[in-house]
Amino acid sequence: MRISVIGTGYVGLVTGVVFAHLGNQVICIDTNKEKIDMLRAGKIPIYEPGLEDLVLRNAEDGRLSFTTDLGRGIRESEIIFIAVGTPPGDDGEPDLSQVTGAAHQIAQHINGYKVVVNKSTVPIGTGNL
Repeated sequence: MRISVIGTGYVGLVTGVVFAHLGNQVICIDTNKEKIDMLRAGKIPIYEPGLEDLVLRNAEDGRLSFTTDLGRGIRESEIIFIAVGTPPGDDGEPDLSQVTGAAHQIAQHINGYKVVVNKSTVPIGTGNL
């Protein structure tokens, strides 16, 4: 399978690495260029036992790549995971702007049938937006 993961925080990075380790082609996407450059250099911004080794091994084997080019990730994937932050706003409600932003970007670049999976923490009914 060809999979893209939008967001390289804890949830997105771990998800992408595990799917790559299972033999899938995975593109991890983030808007933060410094983070993508770090990941490409094999530097992992979070701690999870065994994650660094899996990132290095799967990147070296060509199953895992990192980019800021959301359009490429969407066009080249069959399955797209949204794993972006939903921090609480001043009113305590989750800020869904990153989720809706990712969904709009997917809509702009979609080039055929895709399965889109939301892994971000969102309230009930968010899929109806």
